[in-house]
Amino acid sequence: MSRTPTSALRAWKHLGRLATARVGATAEVCPLTIDVAGLHIDFGKQRLDPEVLDALVALSGEVELGSARDDLFNGEPVNFTENRAALHTALRASVEERPVAVRDEIFKAQTHQRDLVTALRSGTWLGYTGKPVRTLVHVGIGGSHLGPALVVEALDATHAPIDCRFLANVDAHATSRLLDGLDPATTLFVIASKSFTTTETLVNATTLRGWFLERALDTSAIARHFMAITANLPAAATFGIPAHNVLPMWDWVGGRYSLWSCVGFPIAVSIGNEGFAALLAGARQMDQHFRTAKDSENAPLLLALAGIWNGNFLGAQSHALLCYDQRLAGLVTYLQQLEMESNGKTVRRDGTRSDVHTAPILWGGEETNGQHAFHQLLHQGSRAFSADFIACIEPGHERAAQPRLDQHHRWLLANCLGQSEALLGGSDSGSAHQQSKGARSSTTILLDRLNATTLGALIALYEHKVFCQGMIWGINPFDQWGVELGKQLGSTIHAELGGGLSKKHDSATRLLMDRIRRGGSTEQ
Repeated sequence: MSRTPTSALRAWKHLGRLATARVGATAEVCPLTIDVAGLHIDFGKQRLDPEVLDALVALSGEVELGSARDDLFNGEPVNFTENRAALHTALRASVEERPVAVRDEIFKAQTHQRDLVTALRSGTWLGYTGKPVRTLVHVGIGGSHLGPALVVEALDATHAPIDCRFLANVDAHATSRLLDGLDPATTLFVIASKSFTTTETLVNATTLRGWFLERALDTSAIARHFMAITANLPAAATFGIPAHNVLPMWDWVGGRYSLWSCVGFPIAVSIGNEGFAALLAGARQMDQHFRTAKDSENAPLLLALAGIWNGNFLGAQSHALLCYDQRLAGLVTYLQQLEMESNGKTVRRDGTRSDVHTAPILWGGEETNGQHAFHQLLHQGSRAFSADFIACIEPGHERAAQPRLDQHHRWLLANCLGQSEALLGGSDSGSAHQQSKGARSSTTILLDRLNATTLGALIALYEHKVFCQGMIWGINPFDQWGVELGKQLGSTIHAELGGGLSKKHDSATRLLMDRIRRGGSTEQ
């Protein structure tokens, strides 16, 4: 289907008429909840009445979303600009459910990963001095960093035998702070880059390699202290990493969907092989729900449709992710990449420009801190937005020899519910300065408890939401061509800042480059 069919255009226009008819209407609660994989997803504070919901579901049918979903799971080239499958779901499927074409290589990679994890966690992986590894440093960026960092932080493996740390930013401050106090004899560096040429990752990896060799004084020691997760075996070998220390990355798994693959190695090291299996199992439960639930009860689809309604028909200009659990602080940056890199595009499948907005700007914070920072704008600002509230019913912060913190958690949940209620209902009491109009749409997602299974399900929920929206907008959520131009210009400018001949740049960029070359102001 290269162009939007006439029936889909009619469905879109019908939704536009429904939105117009509801301008200025009082926000009403429409009971709609779904329970799946330990998640309770409440759409009751979305402005979705039955007529609107039926029209949105009809739109998804007109764009043949069900057929696209089958193609996704069956390994068809849904990444149509690169003619690739997007088979991240196969990594968490049962062996029988996996497409035959990738079944054996997944099994081989997962077996290899489990063996390496066992060696590390058991203390049988020894460094060049004979001491066991105690610290893992994962070096990657983007999808090779955000997913693993999110999960390791969220599941808080405080008592794990291996301390997992992450390095992504090419900023030397990040590298310097990481190296401070690090013991080369007990550290394993894991370099995650599909091409093994990603600028930030390779710069960091090369620096770490040099730092390590200055202390080990033996290039053969690299084999005990460096691993790679890559598709470029020759480059890893040139770096000094032996083949048995390399885990694969595949073209049919995009970076922002890769935590389920061997990119999730630090997750497995942190929470163990059983914990990693539970993460995959939670995502698989959401996959099965997405494939089998009817449209009116399908959580990822409804989350996507609520976003379409808010962004394309009710004027929401951004989407706030409000996590009322400090362990999920990394979810905002993870979902920023997942949503904005996937659907931040304007070119449709047939090469034409979309005449509607696609992905909203996603932002958020760590609540309740956000309530004392940006919630003022949410309640009384002029810009339209939508929001997701995420919280956990069970606190999960019980520790031996610590006081019970039940009241803390009760306050956390009370604020979560109170803020979403205030956004929906508003207030007309007091002076004009005290009033808020309400009618702000939000979804609330409650996890029974935060563990590997529910976190896996939560991440998969958002993956499928993004897929559904991409299909409805008619764009490809699996490529990211837009980031390339800045990278290319950055490479050119890097060489020129180092003394190379300047090529043509705009006047503002030339002036900035001159300032940097001079070392800043000459005034004291």
